[in-house]
Amino acid sequence: MSTIRTAPVRRTRLRLTARGRRVVAALAAAPVVTAIGLGVLNGGGALGSSDAGVPAGGFETVTVLAGDTLWGIAEEIAPDADPRDVVDAIVRLNRLDGGGVDAGAEIAIPAAYASAD
Repeated sequence: MSTIRTAPVRRTRLRLTARGRRVVAALAAAPVVTAIGLGVLNGGGALGSSDAGVPAGGFETVTVLAGDTLWGIAEEIAPDADPRDVVDAIVRLNRLDGGGVDAGAEIAIPAAYASAD
């Protein structure tokens, strides 16, 4: 029987060049950088809103009657205030698209104006 001789296997150590180390570091840091970037871009969404939200004093509701307009309601609930300011506050509080309201709808009136009634 004959024996087959094989050359001994030399184990080599993996060596990274400076460029290779930079590539590995960049690949390891990419998910962290991406997460931070997404957090920065999405974190200010609530702060950038122009909605006034619910006023500190709360609100009362009024049912809109046939023929009512926001201007008329504003003059009725706050006769001493500028109707433009009252209408603007009502529109922001109710998040209305325009100045029209439907009969039978209930709209919120800021408590600052509702108490002047």
